[in-house]
Amino acid sequence: MNLAHLHLLMNHVPTVGSVAALGVLLLAYVRRNEHLKHVGLELLFVIAVLTLPVYVSGVAAQFQLQEVPEVSRDAVMVHQDAALIGFAVIEFAGFVAWLALWQWRRHGRAGQGLVPVATVLLLLALVLMGRAATLGGEIRHPEIRAADAAGEPAGDPKRFMTSAIGQVAVYSTWVWPAAEAIHFLGLALSFGVLLAVNLRILGVMKRVSFGDVHRLLPWGMLGLGANLITGMFFFVGQPGQYATSDPFLWKVVFLVIAGANFLYLTVFGKAWPHREGAVFDAGVADKAMAVLSLSAWLAVLYAGRMLPFLGKSF
Repeated sequence: MNLAHLHLLMNHVPTVGSVAALGVLLLAYVRRNEHLKHVGLELLFVIAVLTLPVYVSGVAAQFQLQEVPEVSRDAVMVHQDAALIGFAVIEFAGFVAWLALWQWRRHGRAGQGLVPVATVLLLLALVLMGRAATLGGEIRHPEIRAADAAGEPAGDPKRFMTSAIGQVAVYSTWVWPAAEAIHFLGLALSFGVLLAVNLRILGVMKRVSFGDVHRLLPWGMLGLGANLITGMFFFVGQPGQYATSDPFLWKVVFLVIAGANFLYLTVFGKAWPHREGAVFDAGVADKAMAVLSLSAWLAVLYAGRMLPFLGKSF
């Protein structure tokens, strides 16, 4: 089993998951049910997090197919471009959904317009992911191609967006170093914020209310967003270097766990006492999640640092 098998298992997550999340949100609007809106936003964020390994495994599948003579390289690149655009939109939709959930926890309601914006972005992402899925199916299933799309895409591969990003990543003298600086700053910001929040759950800094450290979470999410944008720039720029690197693949796994921790810290309710002056005492499950989150981030740091030293990709 390789990453191509993983992609075949997971490639319907963005499309089917988006349909489910969109259905819940639309039902919430029809019924005017705030709880259903909350569920739909949570589902949207989960789909956005899971789309990361879907995209990464898709690029790895591309390398499995590049030596197959009957597979068109241009068709694969068209699919990869469509998937990258859909990935970017669904990640942005997931960020807006998380921000709405965070404001819900802080203020009892989402910011004005956030839920409709997340819904519209989700609909757009579903359309884009549907197109990417169709193009992916056409790579090895010519029988499903439309009559006017029976021919192979023609032209110089450099016209593709992913190829253009690779050109910038390889030949620019300043873009890669600048992205590296932003990447490490984002990593420090995310880890620093989650370190403070999770240590508070573990009983450290008891004089500081959980609400005070919880208000830092958007800064941590901002750092995670900077990590994701710059990290995907590195990945798209040099896909062969990362898709065959075991430390990078483990880094993606632990990033998914870290994303799940952001959602958990946003929606769980035990840390919010119902009476003034009540003391927050985290339960065993909450402390286990805090330990898991900190362990995952340490694993992300270790895997990222070991990229040049473990394996033969760098």
